[in-house]
Amino acid sequence: MDNLQKTFNVSRRGFLQGSAMLGLSASAGVLSTVSARAQEPKRGGNLRLGLAGGASADTLDPALASASVLFVIAHCWGDTLVESHPETGAALPSLSESWTPSPDAKEWTFKIRTGVTFHNGKPMTPADVVATLRRHADESSQSGALGLLAGIKQIEERAGNVVITLAEGNADLPLVLTDYHLQIQPNGGKDNPNAAIGTGPYKLVAFEPGIRANFERNTSDWRDDRGFVDSVEITVMNDSTARISALSAGQVDFINTIEPKVVSLLSNAPNVEILRSAGKGFYSFLMHCDTAPFDNNDLRLALKYAIDREAILKQVVGGFGTIGNDYPVNANYALAPTDIEQRAYDPEKAAFHFKKSGHDGPILLRTSEAAFPGAVEAAQVFQQSASKAGIQIQVQRDPNDGYWTEVWNVQPFCASYWGGRPTQDGRYSTSYVSTAEWNDTRFKRPDFDAMAAKARAELDEAKRRILYRDMAVMVRDEGGLILPVFNDYVNAASKTLKGFVHDIGNDLSNGRMASRVWLEA
Repeated sequence: MDNLQKTFNVSRRGFLQGSAMLGLSASAGVLSTVSARAQEPKRGGNLRLGLAGGASADTLDPALASASVLFVIAHCWGDTLVESHPETGAALPSLSESWTPSPDAKEWTFKIRTGVTFHNGKPMTPADVVATLRRHADESSQSGALGLLAGIKQIEERAGNVVITLAEGNADLPLVLTDYHLQIQPNGGKDNPNAAIGTGPYKLVAFEPGIRANFERNTSDWRDDRGFVDSVEITVMNDSTARISALSAGQVDFINTIEPKVVSLLSNAPNVEILRSAGKGFYSFLMHCDTAPFDNNDLRLALKYAIDREAILKQVVGGFGTIGNDYPVNANYALAPTDIEQRAYDPEKAAFHFKKSGHDGPILLRTSEAAFPGAVEAAQVFQQSASKAGIQIQVQRDPNDGYWTEVWNVQPFCASYWGGRPTQDGRYSTSYVSTAEWNDTRFKRPDFDAMAAKARAELDEAKRRILYRDMAVMVRDEGGLILPVFNDYVNAASKTLKGFVHDIGNDLSNGRMASRVWLEA
């Protein structure tokens, strides 16, 4: 996944389904084989990451993990049952070395890898896997994966395997289990979910929320194709200028979320390399559909027509992305719709729907640079384009610290960012089905939930594609999502950092960059 977007297609989708139905099995080192490296990895050194996306309210409980810092931290200490191929998105074995579904895809049997130990020296067992999945699937859970696991009826150990029984068939279940919240913990994390004890390549040494996290290499790691550095030091740097200065001065080896306006300048630095990856993430503005005045669909449509997507792509994103259409799926998802009319900036339609809504007066939009690079500027561009339709948007800039706990999913109209999910079902289940913990637009429609459930169980690709198209149209025309652009991920590193894998799954090499890269003197 270089500067070119990798696009799923029907034949690849068929391959994924065929592999799943046959029961996939492969060695733990398959990723090293398929992702050829130009150089042999070197071991040793201290990897220093300066990352935006941390806050004082951060917790090590993977169920509650959100934003970039905790995303990387979770993959430092933990492993999921299944991983995904960085270029194709296909399911790959991890702590589960193979899986087999029943013919109707309602019952899945996962063979759990043996000989793996947790950081505390205790063996990882099928019972730990069962306990982990049960904790996240519990209806009272606040896990970010709760919506993904909503269709599970039973999770049990059977003859040394883990068997998951679903209410309805789900051909995507192995990919569901790649979600980063689902790090396997001793006794499922029920004893101490914040312990950060897992089977991952690094052991936690220190953690100060919103400040730093330190790790040391797990010398008993069950894999030999990762964890090349001796230690990892993550420093929270929410300020863009601070991150760039730290990289330029050689104080860190890698920084994330580079603002497009500084890419050309930074790329001229002799010791810096720009890392641009296409993916599924998007920059957005969210409206709560159940909160006035956004409970009026005409007002929501007015704001959707009032945003100039091309201006945001050009002025804010610097062209590092693609235009969005107010539904959360792009061409990097399998079975993505391709024939939905693109919503364009139209001040006249915006004014029509605004008048029809009956709303009068300014509309408060909350934003912060913590939301996404250029989020404040994007809100200002939105403010200017909306004014031409007679819509007054009042932009309020909030502090970076606490934005993800005090503004996002709390305030009724705000800037936001979402990374990708392995599947369309995963994308919708995380934040659009009515019961999703992170339903941040308060979009709650029983008919949508029914379509999502039907698509999840449908093994016929043609029928599934139609369902996903209908779901996209419903979100686009009736939901609270304003999605101007799907962003490319733009990061930067010292030229001594090697082995970075551009992963279609998500930013930061799908959260696994610390385990994949190495350092050269």
